[in-house]
Amino acid sequence: MRVYQRGQSWYIDVIHDGRRIRKKIGSKKDAENALAAVKADILRGEFRFTKDKKVLFKDFAKEYLEYAKVNKRSWDRDDAVLRNNLTPFFGNMLLSKIGPRHIEEYKKLRLDKAKPGTVNRELTCLKYMFTVAEKFGRFEGKNPVKQVRFLQYRQYVMRVLSREEIKRLIDASSGDLRAMIILALNTGMRKGEILNLKWSDVDFAGDYIYVKETKSNVMRKIPMNSVVRTVLKGLERKSDFIFVSSKTGKRFTGFLRSFYHARKKAGLPEFRFHDLRHCAGTYMVHIF
Repeated sequence: MRVYQRGQSWYIDVIHDGRRIRKKIGSKKDAENALAAVKADILRGEFRFTKDKKVLFKDFAKEYLEYAKVNKRSWDRDDAVLRNNLTPFFGNMLLSKIGPRHIEEYKKLRLDKAKPGTVNRELTCLKYMFTVAEKFGRFEGKNPVKQVRFLQYRQYVMRVLSREEIKRLIDASSGDLRAMIILALNTGMRKGEILNLKWSDVDFAGDYIYVKETKSNVMRKIPMNSVVRTVLKGLERKSDFIFVSSKTGKRFTGFLRSFYHARKKAGLPEFRFHDLRHCAGTYMVHIF
């Protein structure tokens, strides 16, 4: 048993019961302390070699999504982040081999295409994924994301559109996106609440919308004005869900790209779909 140095890092070298382990620790003092702890565990008969788990990131990503679908309301966001960003970068790497250096490389790569807030949300997904991997016994060691600093950025300031800007945004959109914008403006519903709406949640006789999947897990009953009623009546029923992807025939999981193009066409920089909720709260009248 010994400690040794390679480059700027210190390692421990342990041979026990015919098996050997070499492990990078950090400083010389940390390595000496780690070796002393291993010796103490061996004397007590408590030392166990940990087997390196051969779990690819892309394989566990599928397992994680099955967990997220049941346990996270925002699982569809994680699905998009994993599919479009995290898996293309980390996919063929073993979970056990992903370290802070790889995550720093990912940050640098993504900052060429995305804003700091977006990258931070992706890192949050990655961090939680490692937490779940540890919980399921698919990963051992320190969560590498916890050893990486998240990016600093200017906080977004919420905007409330003028009536003229609202008209431009609606005129710049079409189809389901137009209906979702009008629905958000007239009800104050969140994006996820709108995407989860089913036809069975709409009471045309009583002019109410029942929002069952809410942030607070408490069902809300929202009055439906004539504008919303007309818009919903004009939509084709393609599924149990009101808003369905024309490509998959399934519930929409996102529409932010279409919203971005409509916002750009309307000349509205730095405006989020969520801000429509604040517009609704400001005007509290029919918006069309």
